Amino acid sequence: MKKIPVSLVFLFCISMSNGQEVLNKFRTETSRSIKKEADTSRWNWKRGGLISFNLAQGSLSNWAAGGDNFSLTVNGYFNYFFFYKKGRQNWDNNIDVNLGYVQSTSLGSRKNDDRFDFLSKYGYKMDTVGKWYLSALFNFRSQFFDGYTFSNNIPDFSSSFLSPAYLILSLGFDYKPAPNLSIFASPLTSRSTIISNQSLANKGVYGVPAGRHSISDIGAFATINYNNTIAKNVNYKGRMDLFSNYNNHAENVDFFMTNLFSFKINRYFSATYALDMIYDDDIRLFGPTNSSPGLQTKSLIGIGFLKPLNVRRVASN
Repeated sequence: MKKIPVSLVFLFCISMSNGQEVLNKFRTETSRSIKKEADTSRWNWKRGGLISFNLAQGSLSNWAAGGDNFSLTVNGYFNYFFFYKKGRQNWDNNIDVNLGYVQSTSLGSRKNDDRFDFLSKYGYKMDTVGKWYLSALFNFRSQFFDGYTFSNNIPDFSSSFLSPAYLILSLGFDYKPAPNLSIFASPLTSRSTIISNQSLANKGVYGVPAGRHSISDIGAFATINYNNTIAKNVNYKGRMDLFSNYNNHAENVDFFMTNLFSFKINRYFSATYALDMIYDDDIRLFGPTNSSPGLQTKSLIGIGFLKPLNVRRVASN
């Protein structure tokens, strides 16, 4: 605001000393410079993310990847996104990494708790004014470290790097009614489950037949992604995936959901609540005989450092 009076005085002096011709020339050049700046304000790439470190209390129920029912956790979370937008084209990429060190409050055991998730989605807008995109989606999800389940205080090896890993390839339609909401649905999706560890492959877990390292299914798939500030100093980031296997009880829909609430305390510190839920009819490790599917839940409530990464936009030429 302080620059405006200075500019007016400068214009007035020019007009008085050099006449109307100089003033008109200055206005023309100013108009051109403003127009050029507006053109270069358009962007193709948008990048940003989030880093947090928390001391948290965790609880598990029927968690197939392993862990204790109650634990204290030093947890780190990293999120990075990079979006591309030009004309009718959209390409959304999102990376989520969780790393945790867990101390059991009941068994005295220690373990690592982690997850890696990469989602990439390319869409072509079906019309210039609509909100529907013809899209292709790629998703990869796994973990880095070994996991254990506990029975009578005895640990049992249950998961490891790429064991399991889930790979999804999908063609469908993406509906984006708002910048912070995306709803993708596909009638044609391939989902592969990978078990790279030989000892786990021999057990025949996670729906992969004993002795095999992978299995692929064809079915219908949907995913909903939402990220928004829902109240003052409160942000919510959530995702829900649904998959129906055409070849094996299509009515039993597999379910995966992540939820992260961030409550800002000050510039660098916040309280967080995370809730993950999984239901997979092929994971039959629960019940009285450890042979039934079940809803898996993992929750973490903690306090710690939270730093949003600056959003950067790269302008088009």
